[in-house]
Amino acid sequence: MRIDIITCLPRLLESPFNDSILKRAQDKGRVEVYIHDLRDYSTDKHKKIDDYAFGGGAGMVMMIEPIDRCIRELKSSQSYDEIIYMSPDGQQFSQSMANELSLKKNIILLCGHYKGVDERVREHYITREISIGDYVLSGGELAAAVVADAIIRLIPGVLNDETSALTDSFQDGLVAPPVYTRPAEYDGLKVPEVLLSGHEKKIEEWRFEQSVKRTKQRRPEKE
Repeated sequence: MRIDIITCLPRLLESPFNDSILKRAQDKGRVEVYIHDLRDYSTDKHKKIDDYAFGGGAGMVMMIEPIDRCIRELKSSQSYDEIIYMSPDGQQFSQSMANELSLKKNIILLCGHYKGVDERVREHYITREISIGDYVLSGGELAAAVVADAIIRLIPGVLNDETSALTDSFQDGLVAPPVYTRPAEYDGLKVPEVLLSGHEKKIEEWRFEQSVKRTKQRRPEKE
């Protein structure tokens, strides 16, 4: 899989992709991540990528030209399944969406800034708009990193235990059950006996019951 991220602040994305699972995924050749500085595609001598909005109003707008030049260059060497704009008014990101996107071959993530991008970009280039929540960030970089992380960990061969991602919260519409590790008793606090029983069927039943209970408590809107 290949993920291209277009941003005007590339340094914000250096750390997330240079450590832990995301770095190992790249080292294993399971995913390629390329970060493109939008200012490199500006024809302005000051590398300007934003301008005032037509009609007035506060805030700046990302210009269409550098975005167009960047996307055209990327598309000249490979095709893309999705060109995604990270936007607070996009479709709410979910585990099912991460599952779907993890099956794609090539995607572009465009990070918004200021008051957003020229609407012509959204009308003519973007295939999908994604939001990670009903709040506004300073830019789309952190949101792009969140989406990329959720997608990459689902790619076969990225996690050491292939079944790990399948038991994550929300894969079955439920939050994950409680988990415990050694010691079995600490300062009078004990691990539930069923988890020590070795009875696989009873353990799975207990975990399912706990997931349902937690979902009702913590995500009542999912009932």
